Amino acid sequence: MAFGRRGRRGGRGLVKLGKKSDVDHPLSYKDVDHLKKFLTPQGQLQGRRRTGFCAQTQRKLKTEVKRARHIGLLPFVG
Repeated sequence: MAFGRRGRRGGRGLVKLGKKSDVDHPLSYKDVDHLKKFLTPQGQLQGRRRTGFCAQTQRKLKTEVKRARHIGLLPFVG
């Protein structure tokens, strides 16, 4: 069977592949205002579909947020 772009059950269409944010604005634990854009109001990290990052950049975002939390620049979840 041949399915369309959305597959058998519908879905959200095509997924964006890899937006490199390092070119525009490098991720750094020191830039708290930039990191807060990728957190929910509860302080959790947003998912890849929400941020639009590729897997490599999302992992870098996770480590930078963890660094900022351990230093005390960002609050922990909860």
